[in-house]
Amino acid sequence: MSDSEPIVRVVGVHKYFTRGAERVDVLQNLSVDVPNGEFLALMGPSGSGKTTLLNLIAGLDTPSEGEVWVGDELISAMSEAQLARWRTRSIGFIFQFYHLLPVLSAYENVELPLLLLPLTTAQRRAQVTTAMELVGLTDRLSHRPGQLSGGQQQRVGIARAIVTDPTLIVADEPTGDLDARSADEILKLLDELQRSLQKTIIMVTHDPKAAERAQRILHLEKGQLVEQTVRQLERA
Repeated sequence: MSDSEPIVRVVGVHKYFTRGAERVDVLQNLSVDVPNGEFLALMGPSGSGKTTLLNLIAGLDTPSEGEVWVGDELISAMSEAQLARWRTRSIGFIFQFYHLLPVLSAYENVELPLLLLPLTTAQRRAQVTTAMELVGLTDRLSHRPGQLSGGQQQRVGIARAIVTDPTLIVADEPTGDLDARSADEILKLLDELQRSLQKTIIMVTHDPKAAERAQRILHLEKGQLVEQTVRQLERA
């Protein structure tokens, strides 16, 4: 794949489910390209399909019709087992409520995705240390989640998302559980990761201030793309 081609291609995607005799359309004939290295925000009211679209791109769900490509791989045609292996090496997840294991230290939480890869203890240690340095938490390696603030827990979550050097980072309401100051710090961190590591980040958010950090904003309504905003960001 050349650099000029998008890293994500969603082509003519429908997603629906049946409730009794009724068919409920969540996404309708949706096509989206995401360039490599873009910070993209998905916005829309509840039920608009934005989280469904994120899940399709992340390989957590499959479309009823249409295709989803990430790089050269047609992930919409993969089996559950193939998707599980693909997600391990290709996707970094950032969640609203962190999903850290309370009995593990910050180091151990970040290390978890690496345990699924053929790495030595030394290699895992090097990657965890690098990820924690990037989020500014090398002094909290031995702390458990309950000993960390919400903002620090989300930083651990971000370190876990980047520790495998994934193709994509997907974030579902990453600031939704944080106060304004912590939210701003997390958004600055995501912005820095996109710039310094050239990571492709796709973020679902209800918060217009959060979306303003993105280079492009897609607005969904009733399963369809209704508006696109391309921002001219001033880089400090």
